[in-house]
Amino acid sequence: RDGSLARLEVESLELAEEHRALDLVALDDALEALAALDPRQARIVEMRFLLGMSVAETARAIGVSERTVYNDWGMARAWLERRLASQESD
Repeated sequence: RDGSLARLEVESLELAEEHRALDLVALDDALEALAALDPRQARIVEMRFLLGMSVAETARAIGVSERTVYNDWGMARAWLERRLASQESD
C-alpha cells in the first residue's frame, strides 16, 4: 500500500519450463477439461494464448472487466500448467 512493491504482470513472468515443446493435443484436452469446469476461463485462454488478444481486447469481447480477465487468466494458466505437468508425469 505504500507503493514500495513493484507490480508484475502475469504476461511478463517466464515459466520455468518455457522452452519445452508444447504438446498441442495435450493442450487441447486440457482446454476441454477447463471448459467443463469454467467456460469463461477457457474462452479467455483461447483469446489470450491462441488468438494473441490483449487483456483489454479480451475484456471487451466477452463483456467483463479487465480485472476479471486478468484474474481468470492467472487462475486458468495455473490450472493448465498443473494439468499439463500431471499428464507429462503419467
